[in-house]
Amino acid sequence: MSVTADTLFHRAAAGLPCWIGDSDGSREQLPTARWMGGTASTPEDLRADQAMISRCTGPTIDLGCGPGRLTEALARRGVSALGVDSSKAAVDLTIGRGGNAVLKDLFEPLPETGNWSCVLLADGNIGIGGDPVRLLRRAADLLAPDGAVIAEVDAPSHHGIRNRTVRWETDTMVGDWFAWSSVSADATASIADAAGLQVVDVAPIDGRYFARMTLRSFTNS
Repeated sequence: MSVTADTLFHRAAAGLPCWIGDSDGSREQLPTARWMGGTASTPEDLRADQAMISRCTGPTIDLGCGPGRLTEALARRGVSALGVDSSKAAVDLTIGRGGNAVLKDLFEPLPETGNWSCVLLADGNIGIGGDPVRLLRRAADLLAPDGAVIAEVDAPSHHGIRNRTVRWETDTMVGDWFAWSSVSADATASIADAAGLQVVDVAPIDGRYFARMTLRSFTNS
């Protein structure tokens, strides 16, 4: 049996560990407790999450929403939010906790394209598909003219942008290989520029890094 994203999120909900394996032979445990949010998260992650979503002051689309902790948190703050994920388990978990979510590939047609105040790419989702420029161009398409992309990136590193081939793993099973990218904070400006965006700031919060980007034609103070 192959490990899929649905497997991953079911295990996360049950408090069971999962890993991401790299084609170079390394692997690291996934932060599934953070993904679930609430009492499963550390105080540091809760603070970082709150700081991230505090920048989402208008209608927000959460790309790769996973189990929906941020979509739910935004709704609780009175912010209109829509989660998007290609995993049915993730969408079901989001809806089950009171968030709004759709089961779609993020490159498929999505509601309110060109009208979102915020596009959220949490938990390194800027790496989805292994092409961060393409992903940021998609985010730019979704934005309202004065909107912002909030993307969680890696700590500053000499690696910059690292294109990877990875798979989901459990203690007994592995999934299929797929493309992913890791983007460091100091590499964000170059990919933003290539996607028609500009970096307004990068905020380090409790060991995590959040880049805020706007359309290049709009300056956000």
